[in-house]
Amino acid sequence: QVQLVESGGGLVEPGGSLRLSCTASGRGFSTSAMAWFRQPPGMERAFVAAINWRGIRANYADSVRGRFTISRDNAKNMVYLQMNDLKPEDTGTYYCAQNYGADYSGRLAAWGQGTQVTVAS
Repeated sequence: QVQLVESGGGLVEPGGSLRLSCTASGRGFSTSAMAWFRQPPGMERAFVAAINWRGIRANYADSVRGRFTISRDNAKNMVYLQMNDLKPEDTGTYYCAQNYGADYSGRLAAWGQGTQVTVAS
């Protein structure tokens, strides 16, 4: 199990961009798929994007496909979420998560503490 710390959140205007980072420490990061989730105010946490252990295969929620890009750097123990063309409905707390196994399955082993993203004029 790894420890995860997110960063990069903030306030951005609609149409703007942010890049979130997730720093991992501990064993197992480079052999695990990783994912980003978000929790809008008053709503449940929902899947945003995932990437397999080699960074070759990614999948996205329909609401962000074409605007968000997940990537990873195993040498640096980092996962990123590049978010472009942000919309107010992208507002929420964003969480990084470690998946059990090399390909994303939705079985999650660890979570970060979250970083807040607010999209508003």
